[in-house]
Amino acid sequence: MSEMRSELRPVQGVLWMLASGASFVGVNGLVRWLGTDLPAPQAAFLRFGFGLLFLLPSVWQGVRRGVTPGTLPLYAGRGAVHTVAVVLWFYAMARLPVAEVTAIGYLNPVLVTLGAVVFFGERLALRRVLAVGVAICGALIVLRPGLRELGSGQLAQLGAAFCFAGSYLFAKRLSQTEGAAMVVAMMSLFVTLGLLPLALLVWVPVTPVQLAALALVAVFATVAHYCMSRAFAVAPLTVTQPVTFLQLVWATLLGALVFGEGVDGFVLLGGGVIIGAISYITWREARLKRGVVTPAAGATGD
Repeated sequence: MSEMRSELRPVQGVLWMLASGASFVGVNGLVRWLGTDLPAPQAAFLRFGFGLLFLLPSVWQGVRRGVTPGTLPLYAGRGAVHTVAVVLWFYAMARLPVAEVTAIGYLNPVLVTLGAVVFFGERLALRRVLAVGVAICGALIVLRPGLRELGSGQLAQLGAAFCFAGSYLFAKRLSQTEGAAMVVAMMSLFVTLGLLPLALLVWVPVTPVQLAALALVAVFATVAHYCMSRAFAVAPLTVTQPVTFLQLVWATLLGALVFGEGVDGFVLLGGGVIIGAISYITWREARLKRGVVTPAAGATGD
């Protein structure tokens, strides 16, 4: 019986990852639906404000315990970088097709891999260098510089990818001494505080429907991260990582069916190339039994 249950764990991991991807697409769809009526800093602040309400017990426990000496600058640094990232992501999400934002977002783990080499001295073997090069080629297929004009939306999403990668690197450093719940709770606290003054500078009246939508964004994001955590707990990354490509497929369908966006073959091809490279990097890391620094592809501004 135990052997049968063990055999089912990869299947469970895939199912949890599918649920996570669907939830992330729900996040993207709602933010895309909100459009540009709310300024990006204000929309991001309201989303994280609702998310912080869900995490208040963890935040309160962390405040009561106090932070580990020397980690407060790391928490603050992560909060600052993540604040910039979510503002850029909300800006891009309101202006680009859902599939394009999703595909560019696949660069996050590639940039984390490079950042781990620069900041943590991790070794970048030849095969990983080639995989990173392939992923960058995939990004160029999506963006097609020179063949079309890159607008503010594409540039914002590229900036968001770099900033999210920086946030993951801060998280990796914090995870050496801090628990996962504390890291997530403190990020939500610092990001909410960081977004507050930016939101106040551009504040516009908010309708009840917009508030409800942003509250639902927070719910979907929480569910997505929970499902992803469950997936990682029951199956190796080498099993769950390729499943994230389906998030791009669902995002394409959402954009086409709900928002009337055209299906861009270059976005699908480039996203597939990036995911293939990420999956190879993940497989190599697992094979070499090294600590995995690559976050799940397709992570959004949540």
